[in-house]
This record gives sequence, structure tokens and C-alpha cells, in this order.
Amino acid sequence: MDSYDDRAAEAPEPDDSPERVAEHPAERVAERLPEKATAPRAGIAALSMPYQVVAAVALAVLGVFACVHLAMVFLHVAPSNTLTKQHGEAVDDWIYPEFEQNWKLFAPNPLQQNISVEVRAQIAGADGSRRTTGWIDLTAQDAGKIRGSVVPSHTVQNELRRAWDFYVGSHTDDDRPNGVRGELSGSYLRRIVLSRLDERELGGRVLKIQLRSATRSVPAPPWSTEKTDTRPSYRSYAWWRITDADRPAGATGKTTDTEAAAR
Repeated sequence: MDSYDDRAAEAPEPDDSPERVAEHPAERVAERLPEKATAPRAGIAALSMPYQVVAAVALAVLGVFACVHLAMVFLHVAPSNTLTKQHGEAVDDWIYPEFEQNWKLFAPNPLQQNISVEVRAQIAGADGSRRTTGWIDLTAQDAGKIRGSVVPSHTVQNELRRAWDFYVGSHTDDDRPNGVRGELSGSYLRRIVLSRLDERELGGRVLKIQLRSATRSVPAPPWSTEKTDTRPSYRSYAWWRITDADRPAGATGKTTDTEAAAR
């Protein structure tokens, strides 16, 4: 039997060289690590080639549409320039009515006047008599509903004001409608005015209405030495005969076309 000293002499000595010591841990780590998995593709890259082409074309179309829309809106709100003079009709066709903007870029002056919309009506009584009401300040009625209200409705704040701006902007200086939009603005404004009159007890049917605007300059602040004339200036418009088309369905005080024509 071999002695202990003989077996020890025959056993190979461990390789303690720096190269071998550095190699062993790396080999062991490499054996334990699994092979690196390939990350799954995401987004458009995960689609097949035909769908990638379709997605790319769709994104390109959306990008072009967004650029065109932004350019049209910019030209609409920008001051008058060569492009808007040459292509103003194309810009309006793109903007109205879905993308209408009620603000202007680089507005030269803030609003310095208050404009009120007033109306008077010709009323037919139950006994056949006719009378004309005094002037009713519709803008003042809206202002009264807004004051003291924490959350005033969008209708009270803007309906009448926007309708009046729409009407004035689509009519000539001699109050003639400027195309189809002018006729539409007149019909829209009459409906709003009649809905306000229907809320009041006028003692009969409304046969005609007349509108006027009252323009007052905003007074100067107390600390200013500027003198401002705050007296109102009025502009009256022609009388409008009321028909069924001017009233919302089911409104009270309704006057038929036949009755209006007879009168």
C-alpha cells in the first residue's frame, strides 16, 4: 500500500499562475449564465412588412393633414398679408364652420367699447290691436345673469354676443347679406332674439322685430386724466317680419306664415 507521502507526491500540484487563476472564475461564470435572449420587437417594427407600409403611409397622411391645418389656422388668425389676399377664399373654406376662430393674432388694440344689442317688437293683441314695445336691452339681461353667478353658462356668456358678431361680420355696411353666410347669420340671430322675447310677457304675438346696437366707450380709469365720451351711439336696423321659420318648434306666441301674410 502506498504511503501517504507517495500519494501526495503523485498528485498534481494546483496551477496557481496568474493566467490560470484569472481564467477559472470567468469559465465558471460563463457556464452558469444562460444565452442572451433576443428582445421582442415593439411598435411598427413588430408588424409584418405589408402592415408596416400601411402604417407608414397613414402616419404620413396624418402628418401632412396636421401641417396643412396648422398653416390654414395661422393664415386665418394672422394679419392681412399677400397669401391671405390671394388665397383668402381657400382659407375660409377650410376654416368655416368647423374650425372657426374668434381671436386674432397680433391684435393691435384691446377692446375699448361696449356694444349692447337692443330689440323692440310689434305685438298683435288678442283684440286685434297692435302696439310697439320699448327698446329691450338683451345684453344687459345677459350681464345680469352673469353677475353673482359662480359658474355662468356658456350660452348666457357667448350666445348673443357671438351671434351679433356673426351677423355684423357677414353683412355689408348698408346691411345687405354677404352671401349664404349672411342669410344664415340673420336667421340665427332672429331665433335667438325670439327665444329671449318668448321669456317675457308681451301681451300678444310678435309680428315684427327691430334691432339696434348701442356702442359706448369704456370710461377711463379714475387715476387717468383722459377725457372719454361715454354717451351711447346707436345704429338701427330694418324691421324683420317674423315667420314660422324664425321660431324654434313649439315656442309660445307662434305666428304662422299665413297669419303674418294676412297682416
